[in-house]
Amino acid sequence: MQRQAYVPGLTALAAALVLGLTGCSSDSGGGTGAVDSKAGPAAPAAPPGRYRTLFEPCRAVPQDTLRDLLPGAAQLPDEERIAVYRGAPAVTYDTDRRVGCSWKADTPDAMHRLRLDIERVVSYDPAVSDDDRAQEVFFRKQIAANLPQPPQTPQQPQSPSGTSDAPSTTPGATPSGTTSGTTSGTSPSATASGTAKPTDPDAPSGNQTPTGAPTTGLEPRLLQGLGQVAFLDDALSAGGANGRLRTVSVVFRTSNVVVTVEYVEQTTGSADAPDSRELQEKAQNLARLLSERLEE
Repeated sequence: MQRQAYVPGLTALAAALVLGLTGCSSDSGGGTGAVDSKAGPAAPAAPPGRYRTLFEPCRAVPQDTLRDLLPGAAQLPDEERIAVYRGAPAVTYDTDRRVGCSWKADTPDAMHRLRLDIERVVSYDPAVSDDDRAQEVFFRKQIAANLPQPPQTPQQPQSPSGTSDAPSTTPGATPSGTTSGTTSGTSPSATASGTAKPTDPDAPSGNQTPTGAPTTGLEPRLLQGLGQVAFLDDALSAGGANGRLRTVSVVFRTSNVVVTVEYVEQTTGSADAPDSRELQEKAQNLARLLSERLEE
């Protein structure tokens, strides 16, 4: 019998080919395998916020505005006045994410403080946009301010025919539990703008007011026409040595930036409490100026 010729390496080559074919047919879909046809396309990442950097806050307030907000500075020597208008920058670890500045000036009768806080919010969740994350930051500030809730109007139950089930009354009669004349409630301007429930801004207790208290239009409230969302808080408290301290805060959000303006006036002795209307107007004017600065 004639023996078959032996070719060196042929056996090894055949084995390698068999293993290769087996590996291709039994691939279990690992990192180098085919993509699962049932898997859908990857979800698109949420859009980034509009802002990548922040402006320098101590230089963002014009000197004319500082003269108005800090009347005590005008009486200081030149060097001290310049230092007051320069402001004190807040200590932060990343000036692209958060910056701030504060100013103060005193007079014999009053003390004034101004503080800015500007935060650029960044979301690290690809499914949540920077703007949505900034809205969460704004909402937490709104909750912390404890703004009064808008009044709730009770709904009359409806009968199947679509008419109200309220008890009928004879002409000239007054329903039980009510009085004739006008009804208590908020002013039309307050309910139309969707502002918070009115409170007395001169009440030391803060934002709580008995039902039916007169409104002044200066209560803590949501603001319109400032940024995308905004609110104002106004709190009056004891300032020590028989003084009164009023703090007005205006907070607004534009895209992924949240800005807080805090303006404080404290009177001494028997001086009148700081005027709510004046402080609110000044704080809102500065907030609008900063909003315009963000639009540049």
